[in-house]
Amino acid sequence: MNDRNADRREYPERPIVGVGAVIVRGGEVLIVRRRYEPLAGRWSLPGGTLELGETLEAGVAREMLEETGLEVEVGPVIEVFDRILLDETRRVRYHFVLVDYLCWPVGGELRPGSDVDRAVFVRPADLGPYDLTAKARAVIDRALELAREAPRAVR
Repeated sequence: MNDRNADRREYPERPIVGVGAVIVRGGEVLIVRRRYEPLAGRWSLPGGTLELGETLEAGVAREMLEETGLEVEVGPVIEVFDRILLDETRRVRYHFVLVDYLCWPVGGELRPGSDVDRAVFVRPADLGPYDLTAKARAVIDRALELAREAPRAVR
């Protein structure tokens, strides 16, 4: 993609569609420390932007592989929400429409990649020190509810 057509995330002309995941493994959830803005240096859920012509499910699978090294089975949608961040003049600096999915690892090897500098599985009771946003915690809680209500199909 050349610079003229590059995806403009900061001060965009319109909202950008992003996909993310709560990857669940043995009662733990995967969190990542973001390398770049927004939320650079903060712990969050893995995710990224959808590419032109890509389905939501394909996008989340690609992003998980790029950011975590894991191949995932993509499950149900957890939640769809806006993340709008303003600058000091109240101008929209970032505007994402995010679609988060419940996922399970099915292959690959956990390693931080592309937009993250760390990736770890953590027990939900041990998430406190990671200072996740309230929204990320709420999405994780909902994902764990979904995982209990509709567990992954046995393959």
